Amino acid sequence: MEVPSRPQPSSFTLALPQAAAKDPTREENDDEDEEGDRFGEESFSADEDLDAWAEEINVALSSRDSFSEESSTPTEERPAEEAEEAEKKREEEEAAARERAAQRQMLAIEELVHSERNYLRLLRLSTVTIRNNLQELQPPPANLDSVFLDIDDVIGVSSRLLALLDQKQVQPGDPLFLETLCNSFLSLSADIEAAYREYLSNYNQVSVLENSYKQKEALWNDIVRVIKTSAPEVNATSLSFFLVMPVQRIARYPLLLQTIQKHTDRSHPAYALLERTAHTAIALNYRINEYKRFREVADKYKKTETLTIKDKINRLNTHSIAKKTARLSQHIKHGTGIVPKLVDEEFDALEGFFYVLEHGILALLENVETYLHHLQAFLSCRTEEFDLDMDGEKLPLCYKEITTALRQWILPTFEKRMRTLIHKPLCALRDLLLGPRNLIRKRLDKLLDYELIEAKSNLSYEEQDVANTYRTMNTLLLNELPQFNGVALQMIWSMLGTFSCLHRDLAADMEQLFQSFAQQLPHSSLDRTAFWEWAESAVLDGATRLQTLCRSVEQTLNAPVVQPLSPSSQDRLKQLTDKHGSGKIFQVMGTVVAGRDLDLNLARGELVAIISEADTRGDKRRWLVDAGGRRGYAPSSKLIRYHQPSEDPPPSPHPTLPDGVTERRRHSYTPESKTLTVMSRPCFQVLAAYDFTARGNHEVSVRAGEPVRVLEPHDKRGSPEWSLVEARGGKRGYVPSNYLAITPTGAGPHLPYR
Repeated sequence: MEVPSRPQPSSFTLALPQAAAKDPTREENDDEDEEGDRFGEESFSADEDLDAWAEEINVALSSRDSFSEESSTPTEERPAEEAEEAEKKREEEEAAARERAAQRQMLAIEELVHSERNYLRLLRLSTVTIRNNLQELQPPPANLDSVFLDIDDVIGVSSRLLALLDQKQVQPGDPLFLETLCNSFLSLSADIEAAYREYLSNYNQVSVLENSYKQKEALWNDIVRVIKTSAPEVNATSLSFFLVMPVQRIARYPLLLQTIQKHTDRSHPAYALLERTAHTAIALNYRINEYKRFREVADKYKKTETLTIKDKINRLNTHSIAKKTARLSQHIKHGTGIVPKLVDEEFDALEGFFYVLEHGILALLENVETYLHHLQAFLSCRTEEFDLDMDGEKLPLCYKEITTALRQWILPTFEKRMRTLIHKPLCALRDLLLGPRNLIRKRLDKLLDYELIEAKSNLSYEEQDVANTYRTMNTLLLNELPQFNGVALQMIWSMLGTFSCLHRDLAADMEQLFQSFAQQLPHSSLDRTAFWEWAESAVLDGATRLQTLCRSVEQTLNAPVVQPLSPSSQDRLKQLTDKHGSGKIFQVMGTVVAGRDLDLNLARGELVAIISEADTRGDKRRWLVDAGGRRGYAPSSKLIRYHQPSEDPPPSPHPTLPDGVTERRRHSYTPESKTLTVMSRPCFQVLAAYDFTARGNHEVSVRAGEPVRVLEPHDKRGSPEWSLVEARGGKRGYVPSNYLAITPTGAGPHLPYR
């Protein structure tokens, strides 16, 4: 059914729901809305016909559309105004935030600089005022210099940092100040690390010393009184208040720099430099902590303890026995080739050089001590005090005056300088060798423990600690051992140069001394040409005599000679003899350089004990030897059996003369002879089994069947291959022992032989 059309009223509105926020553009239409509402209600209540209600709805909708068109213009202007206000407010907030960030940045920079100045002031107060006042105590605290050890370096690097900031004459509020601060810190980062890492590494010892002061109540009361008097404004009651400041300061640098970075805009020209500086401070702290951890490990394992057998037994427990058993098992596996050894060529090279350097230092120290001993012996022999029975002659008087000056002035000064500049540093260097040697030995033990757990995928806490300890010791030795070797080698070269300079000064002093007596010498009156002719002839004559002496010495040296052992070699000989017996002692004929695993570096003349005459593969060219604590392999071709000489020769296996027979024994060849008369008949006699022709003055020629008398059944080195005999005519010399034969004597009287 169609709804009949109805004329629409000219003014009609439909009530709309009100918005949450009141709109001012809608206020003028409130009356129309109320009228429309009343009209709608009356129409709906008067006519309930469906057609009339539908028509009213259409009219209302049409009037709503007309209202929307009329009110669209003021609604579009509202968002633009709000956006403009929001943008203005946002800009104001950003400006305020930037201003606050700049203010906080400036405060953080001022805090860094101000705290650095205050920190430097307190450090100087502790090292200058308090330290000087503590030294005036009677008696002063023991090891006071060790308490303030390395703090001067910390003060120096802090003062340099502030000096760089003051040098630019830029204030903290200046934008260039941040760049200057970062550049100054980066330029001194290496010096800061070097100063603080040494101070932090020794800080534990400083705490131990301070605790030792606290154990003495009177001393500690004096220290507290000095601190309070020297720094009343600080209100400190212990040295730790000042000494802990560097420990706290180095950790604050990253925090202060990160605070400045936090309040610095990324668009700032120095932001990248500031970020780099903050990362440098963090890395600097990390490296210092690692160095401190390495030093703690080194201090723990480089100590040498002198334990009695009872102390060692008390330390035995299940864990230590199991650990030592595992190490021994692993060492045996390495020796037998069952398990390959973990090889580190870089460390092996450093270790070998260290042992060569150690041997050189000990040998140099031994030679210097021998030199000083001979110098003391020379000074103790006062020949000028003897009466030479040559009074009135110039030469003896000059000799006495020169010798007196040498003994009372020149040589004592030379000896004092030798002890101060060479002997004392060498002794200190020898003592320093103990720490690296113990670390190398401990590193070998930790390596055996590490090899047992290396293949495991999951490690327990204790196994992880073992692995970390080995890696730490290995890294420590790889980093520190080259520096130690370099410094030790440099010290050796420096002391050798000093030794040469001392002798040059000695020669200059002696030249000055002799020039004062030059006019009193016999040839001082000669002119220049005649003097040089005399000097040349005297030198040539002396050279001729020297050549003759050298030939004689060379011939003597061709004979077997026993060189005296040094004190250290005698100690090693006693140690090896007590442990292995005298029959196992051999001497190195030439320098041995390790070329394979488990080989030893040995010097010429060094004594070793033979453990096995073959290696694990049965190669008899490599012998397992004990070099006084170090064990390894050495070529057998460079080893010779060592026979310890004795003042009294061992009893000869050949017949000896009965009592009552006069005899003159000599240890080397001499042309002098003496007739020996045997008053009784020996049961055996020694004959030359073969002809032997002497090849030098130290040997004697014999013919087959000729009777000889054996003076010594060995040479001067103790080798039984040669025998010292006396042949007919009283000639004495060496002959091969296998050229001699012992035969029983025949009947009848025994005639003497000459």
